[in-house]
Amino acid sequence: MPFTEKLLTVPPPVEVAGRRIKRYHVTADPAGIAPEVAEAAYAILPELLPEPDSTTPPATFVVLHRGGGDGAYLNVYSWVWDNVLHFAGAAAGQPVLGCPDTDPTHFVATDRPWIGCVWELPPIQHERDAWVRHVLTPQYPDLDAYLADSLPAGTTGKAGTTGKAGTTGKAGATGTATAGRVG
Repeated sequence: MPFTEKLLTVPPPVEVAGRRIKRYHVTADPAGIAPEVAEAAYAILPELLPEPDSTTPPATFVVLHRGGGDGAYLNVYSWVWDNVLHFAGAAAGQPVLGCPDTDPTHFVATDRPWIGCVWELPPIQHERDAWVRHVLTPQYPDLDAYLADSLPAGTTGKAGTTGKAGTTGKAGATGTATAGRVG
């Protein structure tokens, strides 16, 4: 089955455990991520956050991905040490990742060093640039401006190549199976 992009939505930021959290949701379902899956993912979020440090604005961005089948994944990227991303993750519905069952609302922290799949990675570059633009470059960090600067909703990227010329604008909204993981 050929690769297709997924849908990306951007719910408003929230505050959890003293951190301001930007949120991205990734799914092939045009209806979005089921509220019970999102609620369960955000319930485990406090366990995945590092303690704020004294020099870095307490900001985090998360990618909640509802994969194909029963899988759901929460990737948590927190800014620490001024310009470093701390990663923690959780999964639900994937026994191969240590989940106790196939329930997509039963999230558990994972110990894998994986930072995200192809559908979960697009926000990272945008968030890096927004952090530099609003926190590292100005004389005084502007956390509110950073929180307002999100990757636009749409699809996770542009799929397909045209050889030497780069990428095309092909995009779709259905999931595909990848080696070892249903996306």
